[in-house]
Amino acid sequence: MRIARPVRFQDPHGMNQNLTSLFRRGLTLVALFALGFLFWTADARADVTPQDPHAAMFSETDYPSAAQCGQCHPKVFEEWASSNHAYASISPMFHKFEQAISDLSSGTIGTFCVRCHQQVGTQRGEGREAAVWERSLVAREGITCITCHRINQEFTHVNGERSIVPGTINYPVTGSGSSQLLPQVILDKATYGVNPTPEGDGTKIHAGVAKFDQISKSEFCVGCHQVAVHPGINLEVVWAQYRDSPAHAQGITCQDCHMGKIPGVAGEYAKGAIAMANGRVVGSDQQKHSNHAFYGPGYPIAHPGLFPFNTRSLKWTIEQWLTYDYRQPWGKSAWEDKVKRGEVKAEFPEAWKTRADREEGRLIIEQNQRGLEAKKILRRAVMENAGHIEGPFFSGPPTVGKGLDFRYRIVNDDPGHNMPSGSLGAQPEIWMNVVLTGPDGSRVFESGYVDSTGDMADQHSLEVREGKVPFDTQLVNLQTKFLTTNIKGTDREMYLPVNFDIDQIPFIRPSGVPTSVLNHPPFIRMEGRSIPPLGYRDANYSVSADKMTKPGTYTLQVRLRSRAEPIYFMKFVGATQDMLQNINDWMIDIHPQASTFEVR
Repeated sequence: MRIARPVRFQDPHGMNQNLTSLFRRGLTLVALFALGFLFWTADARADVTPQDPHAAMFSETDYPSAAQCGQCHPKVFEEWASSNHAYASISPMFHKFEQAISDLSSGTIGTFCVRCHQQVGTQRGEGREAAVWERSLVAREGITCITCHRINQEFTHVNGERSIVPGTINYPVTGSGSSQLLPQVILDKATYGVNPTPEGDGTKIHAGVAKFDQISKSEFCVGCHQVAVHPGINLEVVWAQYRDSPAHAQGITCQDCHMGKIPGVAGEYAKGAIAMANGRVVGSDQQKHSNHAFYGPGYPIAHPGLFPFNTRSLKWTIEQWLTYDYRQPWGKSAWEDKVKRGEVKAEFPEAWKTRADREEGRLIIEQNQRGLEAKKILRRAVMENAGHIEGPFFSGPPTVGKGLDFRYRIVNDDPGHNMPSGSLGAQPEIWMNVVLTGPDGSRVFESGYVDSTGDMADQHSLEVREGKVPFDTQLVNLQTKFLTTNIKGTDREMYLPVNFDIDQIPFIRPSGVPTSVLNHPPFIRMEGRSIPPLGYRDANYSVSADKMTKPGTYTLQVRLRSRAEPIYFMKFVGATQDMLQNINDWMIDIHPQASTFEVR
């Protein structure tokens, strides 16, 4: 029996804004970011001289930078610049995770992780252990333009085994179609100010586009989005889920949902010109545009001077940017005036000694933060479009002095993936937070609460272990966990699929027993809690009778909470305090709502 009366949830964080208006706001921010990018890159190109090492890298390498591609494809560049693909190499969490699992497995993972996250660097022979500031600039770009558009062989197996075709910027690229416009541009290269050859003046461009059918198929994504480590445990399960999904059966591709017009929803694509050469539009504005933001639930926690990718930021090294305290008002005029007058005492690292440098750094950070705001809106749209909450449903009339049993139904509206999906190595979190408030405004019941660090109150919370926070016995958590068997007892949940207890020096080694026999690797398996495509899960709750003591109007508030990484896991791999703060700053509430009902 359902007797709840829905009311609008007055969320203090404004989570109930209309999704359409949010999306429009996101597009506006994207447009502003694009204009900013055009301004910065035009200025940066004007500043580039033959003596500039960045210019040499952009023009001479066999692995061209996205910055060079962005000169003619600014819209694609600004979409990509804040994407998870662009973030793959710069991500501090990736480096912490990769180093931890390498150390714990005695180095036996080799280049297993970096060959996806830093494929260009790996192919160039850069060492696995090399810090990101020791790598080539193009390796810093992660999944950059050439990672997809310089592939000419179809790869259908997993674990990132693909090969980029090396060549200067003039070498042909691959795409979903063979361009009919490029030959016209090359014939009129003087008008467009371009040059498809190594010699001479003009913006250097690729001399051809080869049609590559697989780039528009879901199979193109398999290499990095279905990953199994050597023991046979899956870290990435996106392809396996999609392959068995209604979306796959209907012919909906990964690209349809992740590069279409509406984040996470298959349908039409946006329209736009394919390129802009020195201010001249190439083709019409009615051509199909695949959005290179690659909509998804992930988000960045890197220093905003380093991400999104911004050509202007290359004036400083990664190490120098990491000394810029962006949480302080460095570079803001009013504060800098106080420093100049001696009203504020501050010391600055060598790279940021001058006010002019600090102010330029602040301008870059503010531009990047506008790009991040746009990304937040796209992320929210993906998550909101992926599912909904139904309820509450009561087992009987709410009565004073009697226990209250109720449930919500969490529905996965996504036809292509589980909720949540993605990398189980990162253990993305979605959990239910339910609060029951009595007629006097007091909190009668809550599940899904967090400790002071932001962790759910389950067995991984350090504060639960210390007795500071009560264990949440009714927690509904959709997060998949690794289970390991160890010498201390039976199965237990573990952060990483590396069993420390069986071996004094753990190694990741092939299993001696075929995983097809056990249906999982020996001593390691996963406990899946995610909801299949178009499926649902009921979240059941029970409030004891001793809490239902007053008649009157009660309010039930509910929301799904989403975060990319658990705090306990981040601490386990050695995350910094700044990383921990950023991961929580990006946490969102999905479908917050409230209902009132009478207790008699």
